[in-house]
Amino acid sequence: MAEETTKRQGIGSLEIGLHILNYISVASRPPTLKELSGALDLSPSRAHKYLVSLLREGYINQVNQTQYTLGNSSLTLGISALRRINPIQLSYAAVDRLNEETDKTVSVTVWNGNGPLIIKWLDSSQPISVNVRLGAELSPLNSASGRIYLAHLPDKRRKELIDQHYENSKSLPKHRGKPVTRDELQLHLDTIKRDNYCAFFSDYLPEINVLSCPVFDINGSIVTVITLLGLDRDTDISEGSFLFEKVLECSKRVTRQICGQQREGNGRA
Repeated sequence: MAEETTKRQGIGSLEIGLHILNYISVASRPPTLKELSGALDLSPSRAHKYLVSLLREGYINQVNQTQYTLGNSSLTLGISALRRINPIQLSYAAVDRLNEETDKTVSVTVWNGNGPLIIKWLDSSQPISVNVRLGAELSPLNSASGRIYLAHLPDKRRKELIDQHYENSKSLPKHRGKPVTRDELQLHLDTIKRDNYCAFFSDYLPEINVLSCPVFDINGSIVTVITLLGLDRDTDISEGSFLFEKVLECSKRVTRQICGQQREGNGRA
């Protein structure tokens, strides 16, 4: 499909104008005419003609007399596009593909205020025996997706949930098969927030490995968490493995599709 689109005849001048808009949109500061013409391999006089048209239609504004930034028409276009984005449906489509490519059990969760809620579940061709299914609410501490959300919650709410667990549960949370104290859990959550994934290696489900990665919206908030799980003997989710990269790319792809971004200072590049 991409090749067919490339071969179709288009309007070259329109494409150049869009290239100018794209450059302005990703520039770290409003570029000058000289910077635009140099970056896009256009003569200053030719680039200026495009800028005049974009100014006339409100897609760019001139600032400081020599620099250009996006205008109201670009803003209206962007807002309209965002309104049409459905992160849930895009997450569904992404795990459909992930399930087909890996033949592993996958799920999508959303945060319901107290824990992750499973809103999509797809089994592998060899279903695994786990006591969780579509519609189940998972523990915020004892599930991989729960710890993703927990790591990104405001400090006060995160502390409330952690305190509830340590005060009411008879067992400590585990990491890599070992019980962890509150301080150790917080260090673990800091790592999750930094790396944007959480992996369980038979921690709660015997002989089951679980890997979860978040999908971020435009504000840097988590909208869904994508999870893959399978038998430990054939589900290598260690960092850098095939399955690890598949899940990570899956979540990143949806984040890109919804114009999402990780909050500054968090996440893997």
